[in-house]
Amino acid sequence: MSDKLPWYKRFINFLKDARSELKKVTWPTKQEVYGTTLVVIIAIFFFGFYLFFVDILFSWIITQIKSFLG
Repeated sequence: MSDKLPWYKRFINFLKDARSELKKVTWPTKQEVYGTTLVVIIAIFFFGFYLFFVDILFSWIITQIKSFLG
């Protein structure tokens, strides 16, 4: 039925529906945003350093294997 409406009326209906859905959203508090942002930043540094050291370890292992095999 809504396919028979003109495009602009469908667009207006879409905007109304989007607005009503946004009213149902539970937005995080400023404190929650700060907390989760801090967790993400810490995780990025942790995994960055972890992958850096794993890369160094594997590079050393590959170098040792190459020198052993000739």
